[in-house]
Amino acid sequence: MHHTIFDTPVVNTLLRGFSLAFLRLTGWKVEGNLPVNAHKCVLIAAPHTSNWDLPYTLMVAFALRLNVYWMGKQSLFKPPFGGLMRWLGGIAVNREQASNLVDASAQALVAAQGSVQLVVPPEGTRSKTRYWKTGFYYIALQAQVPIVLAYMDYGRKRSGLGPVFQPTGDIDADMAAIKAFYAPIQGKNAMQFEA
Repeated sequence: MHHTIFDTPVVNTLLRGFSLAFLRLTGWKVEGNLPVNAHKCVLIAAPHTSNWDLPYTLMVAFALRLNVYWMGKQSLFKPPFGGLMRWLGGIAVNREQASNLVDASAQALVAAQGSVQLVVPPEGTRSKTRYWKTGFYYIALQAQVPIVLAYMDYGRKRSGLGPVFQPTGDIDADMAAIKAFYAPIQGKNAMQFEA
């Protein structure tokens, strides 16, 4: 995993203070914390319905003292902002090319030193979609790490970390349980999210 803003000591401390103040002033409440057994995990980022999800996610990550890496479409990483996006924890994903992203992500999680949380939006897009992509599930299963059900509920102005979910290998049953948690949560563009 590459060097990010989350492991830059002075900047991290300043941005944590800013994030806590901004979230409090705008009425957001951050809930939950990362359990010790989930220091390496896959965080589901749902619902993902707006470009605002990224800045809010980064602020919540600072507030909770997480060390996140997030997957984003490759076009976000073009000049002049590519270096900044990587420093913010971004990992470019080429959605038009079949690749071994699950294997590479699982291996990177296993090899990473210390606490690492990989943020994956299961919808794979901000647009409305009926089906969630299952890459997050297979990354966690292959790396033998838990899935933490992170959320951004714009309806209640609550964000944070929900339950820790250990994948069993029965993807149908596991996805039903995961989606049940997200059913009442409202994205910024609520009509684009269907758990």
